[in-house]
This record gives sequence, structure tokens and C-alpha cells, in this order.
Amino acid sequence: MKEFKIKVNGKEYNVEVEEVGGSQPVITTTTPAVAPKATPKTTSTPKVQGTEGSMKVTAPMPGTILGIKAKPGDKVAKGDTIVVLEAMKMENEIAAPEDGVVASINVENGAAVESGQLLATLS
Repeated sequence: MKEFKIKVNGKEYNVEVEEVGGSQPVITTTTPAVAPKATPKTTSTPKVQGTEGSMKVTAPMPGTILGIKAKPGDKVAKGDTIVVLEAMKMENEIAAPEDGVVASINVENGAAVESGQLLATLS
């Protein structure tokens, strides 16, 4: 008898296969294997670059920061890209809502962000 681990629809099972005289194996299932529990995502507080300004730029959706296109002290016009956010395999350019100066960048490249999370501030 041989024991195998198989995965069906993301759930793991331990199975035993016994060869019985013919060419067709007999498969006996046993209890599902316990898959390791996923560790919950921990959101660490990123290093804030610059001092916080009065105008907040927040994430419109959950995703991952792919790029930071501005730094504290940069002058930006309404519509200029500040951060590139990947969500649902699409790159979304997060733009300045108004003219101003970047006061702080509140995320880092590669960071996972939630909807409404502060990305940057302008003054």
C-alpha cells in the first residue's frame, strides 16, 4: 500500500493506493491533511518621508504599491502621478487631486495597502 498526498480544489487529502491483482488501483481516502494556516497580514507602519500636509491622498482600492513617482518637496499639478498602485493585476496611477507641494509620502514600494489608507499628503 502506498500513501499519497493530493490536492483537490485547494484542499489537501492523504490517500492510500493498494494494487490489487489487476491493472486498476483501488483508492481509499483518509482524513484530509491539515493545511498550514495562513498567517494574517500584518500592516507595519511605514517610515513617513516628510512632515504631514493638510491635503490627504488616499488609496481608492486595496492593492500593492509598485512605484512612488514623487518625493517630499516636489511641486505637483492637479493630475500628476504621485504613486502607482497595482490592484487586480492593473497599474493605477494615483494622481494629485490639486496643485500643491508633496509634504509626505506615507507608503513604501512593495507595501500592501487597504482602501482609504493614506498614501501621501500635499500642502
